[in-house]
Amino acid sequence: MPHRSVPHPAAPDESAGVQPADLRPFMAAFPTGVSVVTTLDGESVPHGLTCTSLASVALEPATLVVCVRAASPTLAVLLAEGHFALNLLHERARSTSDLFASGAPDRFDHVEWRLPLGAGGPHLTADAHAVADCAVVRTVGFGDHTAVFAEVRRVTVRDDPEPLLYGLRRYAPWSAAAAAPQPAAHRDLPTALRPATPDGGTRVIR
Repeated sequence: MPHRSVPHPAAPDESAGVQPADLRPFMAAFPTGVSVVTTLDGESVPHGLTCTSLASVALEPATLVVCVRAASPTLAVLLAEGHFALNLLHERARSTSDLFASGAPDRFDHVEWRLPLGAGGPHLTADAHAVADCAVVRTVGFGDHTAVFAEVRRVTVRDDPEPLLYGLRRYAPWSAAAAAPQPAAHRDLPTALRPATPDGGTRVIR
């Protein structure tokens, strides 16, 4: 039987005027939590920005990555000082997310924050349900953003997290998603195997 070659899809021809893909609609379809990155400069002036581009990298050592616009003034301070705090916002903190996304120079005058001993940056005490204090270990610049890899030195979490979610260019509360009926398989689990109901409070994990 004669051999027949199978045609392969042609590679995009940049010379033919093919436009680069717009990643924004794709990522908008991937809902995430919302965080605020905070740090202090050499004169103890706070800086911060809203960030939804973050991920865990490793458990040992505990490492995460945040991706920040390369031209961000907050990024410049973060890299100069080498540490920051990552504040995960709860579902009632939408206004704080908008505030830190606005670039307003007085943003820290409109939120409650404190700087615990050993913190990587300001903790947004009234708006965050979890905070990670981080030290920068590596950065990678790519395009218009910089990926900041950081080792997590301390984590402070509430036992009753209600994260703020963002996707499809709008916010949503975690409590609405959690109120959906659980799958039958989950309801049928023995009582001893069902997730415990949290009773509130805050704990620090070192």
